Amino acid sequence: MNVCFLFIFVVFRLTSCFAKRVELDWSVEYVYGARDGSNYRRSIGVNGATPIPAVHVMQGDMLVLNVHNKLDVATSIHPHGIYNNGTNYFDGPDMVTECGIPPGESFTYEIDTTAQSGTFWIHGHTRHADVDGLRTPFIIHSNKPPTDYDEELVITLEDWFSQEFYVRMEYIDNRKIDGTFPPNYAGGLFNGYDANRTAPIKFSPGKRYRLRVINMAANNWSVFRILGHKMTVIEADGVRSMPLEVDGLNLGPGQRNSVIVTALNSTDFNYAIEFISTSSTVNNESGGKPKNYRGIVEYREGAPIKDIPKQGDKEPVWPDDMALQAADKQPWLPVDRTIDLPIIRYSDPFRVGFWSLGKTLYQPTIVPTLYTAMSMGELASNESVYAPQTNAYVLRHLEVIEFVISNPFINDHTFHMHGHDFQVTEAGPCGNRSGEYQEVFYRQSGPWPMRRDTVQVRAFEYVRLRFRADNPGVWRFHCHIAPGHDYNGLAIILIEAPELLQKQQRIPDQMEEMCKMQGIHTTGNAAGNQGFDLTGLPPAITLTPTYH
Repeated sequence: MNVCFLFIFVVFRLTSCFAKRVELDWSVEYVYGARDGSNYRRSIGVNGATPIPAVHVMQGDMLVLNVHNKLDVATSIHPHGIYNNGTNYFDGPDMVTECGIPPGESFTYEIDTTAQSGTFWIHGHTRHADVDGLRTPFIIHSNKPPTDYDEELVITLEDWFSQEFYVRMEYIDNRKIDGTFPPNYAGGLFNGYDANRTAPIKFSPGKRYRLRVINMAANNWSVFRILGHKMTVIEADGVRSMPLEVDGLNLGPGQRNSVIVTALNSTDFNYAIEFISTSSTVNNESGGKPKNYRGIVEYREGAPIKDIPKQGDKEPVWPDDMALQAADKQPWLPVDRTIDLPIIRYSDPFRVGFWSLGKTLYQPTIVPTLYTAMSMGELASNESVYAPQTNAYVLRHLEVIEFVISNPFINDHTFHMHGHDFQVTEAGPCGNRSGEYQEVFYRQSGPWPMRRDTVQVRAFEYVRLRFRADNPGVWRFHCHIAPGHDYNGLAIILIEAPELLQKQQRIPDQMEEMCKMQGIHTTGNAAGNQGFDLTGLPPAITLTPTYH
């Protein structure tokens, strides 16, 4: 049995009033193994290790990541959920805020944790390296925890394919019109290894445990329950929530929750952990979807597992963004501008499954979008200089934006916003999105909407989000399902207060040097030219929507 990566962090008190620099050296390199217990293959690890050890800091610390790229392609690092206020260039997505670290080169990211605490994760953001293992929890411990508890456990839920990402994508890009997929469905990993072989989670009677549960999957939703136990949600995506009792968690790719679980007072029985990994984007293969896994919460070694009968037709209670309320009681933001973002799917005779969010499907350009925003002067406030294929929206400083994301398809999505969290204010059937609602059909948040950085947009539903444009920079907003969705264009770019961005930030010289080493332009519009001349830029892909 593999030793599971169950990260236990005993609650500690602040011993010094001074923040510190937490410096880590990461050698990003290829490693070989069978994390799912059966498929020995190449993946990506750090310092020879996979899964990658979790990163723990105290709020206020500066995390310094010295990244050495030993891959044969460029790489970059994204701290998922971190604002990067004033340091947009450390956000990580290639051809948006940087060119990536070339093979054989090194770069240092500095991640300031002053403004945030909670449950985050770090992952690769070039060539979807996260899918092949470049991902790990990032925990920012608060000096003032939201509630009392005795111990905390970090629990990671992942999917794992038997082939490397770009091998799978080559197959998917050229698959038949009938939509057949590669002959494998992702297996589930629990704390880094085959979910059916994970070591037990050990509970002591009467103790209160904080479980930080992270869905680091590339494609799959994760259901997590401890049978016979209730959970109380206290955090979503790094934002504290008012306590909400639930039976379990249902997390989309990129989402996180912290829950409090009080251990029972008896050691007579152990209890089953239920982990279900499922996806709406991959066809069912011989009953392999969803995949069900069982682990153990162990009160006493060798004790029998308690049989928990089903409660008739009663459905489990899951966290719902409309039911969750933000603990800091921030009221609904007053909207200055609404942007309608319908999800659109396209097909052509040679490839299936292009997607766009609103205007057009996203394609990277010749110049990283941040570099265009920094070098185009007053024209940086004109969306045209970013080219249609970036799907760019220029936002005024401090305006409150409302996104209305409608999903008229059978596929579920999660959308992640870089540089911000947002209020989730409303959701319902997308057929009723036009405005004439019936109360039974849609749900609204209470007076203090939950904020998070990654939201689920379920099949045939819409969601309304609100946020204040208070973080000048270039930020990606994209589907966090890598295979087929983010990879095939389901993203937009937010150009936020470019006039302030130019005054307040300066891209490090080393980042520009890394671009030049790869032959990538660092000034000019999306095509590397001046003004609105986009000559030399590959044309935007134009297709007919399947339906919308």
